Parts: sequence; structure tokens; C-alpha cells
Amino acid sequence: MSKKLFTEEEIKVLTKNKYVKKVTNKGITYTDEFRMLFIDENNNGKSTIQIFNECGFDSEVLGVGRIKSIGKRWRSLYRNGGISRLTDKRTHCSGRPTTKNLSLEEKYARLEAKMKLLKAENELLKKLDMIERQALKRK
Repeated sequence: MSKKLFTEEEIKVLTKNKYVKKVTNKGITYTDEFRMLFIDENNNGKSTIQIFNECGFDSEVLGVGRIKSIGKRWRSLYRNGGISRLTDKRTHCSGRPTTKNLSLEEKYARLEAKMKLLKAENELLKKLDMIERQALKRK
């Protein structure tokens, strides 16, 4: 993360850019569309700073170091996993349990799935216990 903090004015300007999902005083979250566009343009020979400038970003506001490190990170992700690695996965699996109100059918389905998992675990434990007992009898 960059040491440069954005001012309120810079945050307002950055928020208006269509390729920005979210801006805080410490960082920016770019849209998946921009990440894909960046890779396409970069593969066509454009420099990192040129791509950012053409997409409406001010390199003085973002900072050249931040722009170059983003480009380096995105190119690495693309090389190591393709386009799917560039998507922002934080929205899909935050690690937090859902807090929305569930219907009775949804609650029932979740409880049923949980019950099946517990039954499978119990069966596995029974089998392991039986195997251990047989091993002890043989000794």
C-alpha cells in the first residue's frame, strides 16, 4: 500500500471516474472492467502510465510508483492464472456469515445440509473407531 494519502478533493475526483469502484484516503479499488482493459492495452504495447492517463487518471494524484506497482501486480496475476485472477473476489466471499433474513425454506435447507454433514462425520468416526479396535485385537 502506498504511503500517499488522498485528500477529500482527490477522492471526489477519483470517485467520478467510471473505472473506480471505491476510494478511501488510503487506497483505490478498480473495476474488473478496468483491470481487463489494462491487460488488453498492455498486451498491445501501451505503457502502464499511458493506459492510466488515457482512462482519465491523473498520474500526479495517484503517484507513478503506485501506478507501476499496480501494473506489475496485475500482469503477474494474469500470467499466473489468466483473466479470472484479475477479478475482485472480496465481494464474493468476505468470510463473514450472511446476516440477511432467510425464509423458512432457506433455513430448513441449511439445517438439512448441516445435518447431512454431521451424519457423514459420525459415520466416518464410527469407521475409524472400528478400524482402530480391529488393529488392537490383532496385536
